[in-house]
Amino acid sequence: MVQMNSFLMIRLRKGFSRHSKIVIIALALLPALPADDECAVRKTKTTGAPVAAPAPAPATSLTAADNAFMSLNYSTADSLYKCMLETGPESADLFWKLARLNITIAESISPSESAKRIPYYNRAVDYARKSVALDSTNAGGHTWLAASLALKADKIGAKEKVRRAGEIKHELDKALALNPHDDVAWSILGSYHHQISNIGWFSRIVGSTFIGGMPEGNRKASEQAFKKAISINPRAIRHYHELALLYIDEGRKEEALQLLHAALTKPVLMKSDVRRLEDIRALIKKLNTESSMPVDEPGSI
Repeated sequence: MVQMNSFLMIRLRKGFSRHSKIVIIALALLPALPADDECAVRKTKTTGAPVAAPAPAPATSLTAADNAFMSLNYSTADSLYKCMLETGPESADLFWKLARLNITIAESISPSESAKRIPYYNRAVDYARKSVALDSTNAGGHTWLAASLALKADKIGAKEKVRRAGEIKHELDKALALNPHDDVAWSILGSYHHQISNIGWFSRIVGSTFIGGMPEGNRKASEQAFKKAISINPRAIRHYHELALLYIDEGRKEEALQLLHAALTKPVLMKSDVRRLEDIRALIKKLNTESSMPVDEPGSI
């Protein structure tokens, strides 16, 4: 059944011309359009033929798309961002926000379906590169290019991490030079240092051979970066979780547990946070179990 829209409520009064009545009836029979679809057909000529509505103001559309993203309504955000690509001028902000959206969608997909994530990472890289190309002084473009490259490399494997390490670090340095208060860039930098510090000597030799020098990573720098991210945005679950993983690698389990418990008190800001919270609860349980296990005395069999 055709869904009737608000025009159906218009009453046909005496004095309306026969032509006006026909137009109103035609409008009443049009399917109702989604309120959040800025690119939808919303106008009708007197002939009854649908025509595209004028493009909304860029700032208004971007705000609507951002609000949808923050509300975790990713499909609506995607529609609105893409509508702006179709109807308005290109902008660096629009492209890095599309990169952020694709990364967030990819990260919300279960790790057991990792192959489904790759197309989103690929699109994120493409969008972020376009952002940087349009405006190299836009910190967001550099942050989300680094994030998309890092996450894509992380899912592909160690060889890709080595190959992309220099570019990721360059983009993070650029982002933080432009905006030292970007908590996402600091958090990704923390992950960068942590992961690079875990790359073995053989991978470093291979990296030096094929990319002209392997960037250094160290755990102290990783810790400082994560702490800086937390100080800027204490609501982000990722910052606590990733710093806790660093502490676990260093054998600092009590400090890790404190961070993990703190993470449980933070709001869900992205759909991937739901999965992170599940991982955090499992990790807390694992660490508590290990702490309760008896330790063998030296020399015991």
